[in-house]
Amino acid sequence: MANAVIDLNADLGEGFGRWRLTDDDALLAVVTSANVACGFHAGDPATMRRVCERAAEHGVRIGAQVSYRDLAGFGRRAMDVPPDELTAEVAYQIGALEVFARAAGSAVAYVKPHGALYNRAVRDAEQAAAVVAGARLAGGLPVLGLPGSQLLAAAERAGLGTVTEAFADRAYTAEGTLVPRREPGAVVEAADAVVARSVEIARTGRVTALTGETVTVGARSLCVHGDTPGAARLAARVREALEAAGLRVEAFA
Repeated sequence: MANAVIDLNADLGEGFGRWRLTDDDALLAVVTSANVACGFHAGDPATMRRVCERAAEHGVRIGAQVSYRDLAGFGRRAMDVPPDELTAEVAYQIGALEVFARAAGSAVAYVKPHGALYNRAVRDAEQAAAVVAGARLAGGLPVLGLPGSQLLAAAERAGLGTVTEAFADRAYTAEGTLVPRREPGAVVEAADAVVARSVEIARTGRVTALTGETVTVGARSLCVHGDTPGAARLAARVREALEAAGLRVEAFA
């Protein structure tokens, strides 16, 4: 068994004004870590405050989900941001969320990039280093990311904590990276398949790539996307299956 303990995380607070994409309250009753949108791809101040309060009530760990400044594209469009500017923007987003987390009696415990920034930081050493510099500027928070990524390598060099992550509902390439969303099959939509993959990842540290290869994705945290239709029920099924397989579902240390 690869893990006896697994963290279950989801992206939360992904709304703006009257528009809400994620069922935050339902997901917070299931997950152990919440990646909270910090205003650049989604999330306004009132939403950030509400999610932090609910997360604190449920004992869920709060993470800052930082992004390129791209509300219109939900943070999923490729952007070229100078490293110094990106560092400042990452620290700014963490700082904004920290105010609400502390007001709720909690704190921001880690940093996870979102969307295009997450994928860019897998391969781009310069952008990865800028994200890590932002995390250091905001207090040296641990970084959640893809195993083998430039992001986690940069965090390790900087002396920050690192947490490896796998995705239950995203397809993988043979190289262990995520299949781009624009390609067919990039998102695993069948609930039964997501549940089965979750147990496989947690128990064996492996998953089957879209092209059939077995890929090692040893991870301490498992992500179920909060913007997937029926995400709360799916996350509940994943947690039930993990626990039925003998795994403890709890936040990473």
